[in-house]
Amino acid sequence: MSPPMIESKKGEREAILETAKLMLVSARTAPKTSGKDDLQTLIIYGKEKNVIADKMDEIGEKRKIEGFKRDAQNVRDSEAVVLIGVRGKKSLGLNCGSCGYKDCAEFDHAKKKTGKDFAGPTCLFKALDLGIALGSATKTASTLNVDNRIMYRIGTAAFKLKLLPEATVIMGIPLSAKGKNIYFDRSK
Repeated sequence: MSPPMIESKKGEREAILETAKLMLVSARTAPKTSGKDDLQTLIIYGKEKNVIADKMDEIGEKRKIEGFKRDAQNVRDSEAVVLIGVRGKKSLGLNCGSCGYKDCAEFDHAKKKTGKDFAGPTCLFKALDLGIALGSATKTASTLNVDNRIMYRIGTAAFKLKLLPEATVIMGIPLSAKGKNIYFDRSK
């Protein structure tokens, strides 16, 4: 009888998926303005993540932006992708004016529309909450030595695919464990 073993690739894949789950916890527990949680999160892995990569290729081709294609390959080369989005259509009632409207009531009644990549206007504080959650999630991945990078283009594809249907803005974080961090070799 052979001793119990976990082959390297299998162990790394499982560790990345566990890390992705912990990243969702980090995003969820990150501080939020007025304690209001309007985040949406999702983990995509396996062949399903290639749907995002295919959409990124499609967008890159249509817009003639090579960065979409490069980042799509990063998605394909990753074990998993964490999506974090925010429901930003409703204000927090702070009346700060950062959105460009006189007050939150005016913002809440403003016509919301979908732009080239996301929907808006989005409440500034909801966008800040998204940023804090992204930082918290990537910190968790980095602490666990899982390579990652926040990618706007993944979020654009996820938004167009309606993967987080209530989110007005989405960012994607691909995850991998290779001998070299694939997300920061931008020479391609």
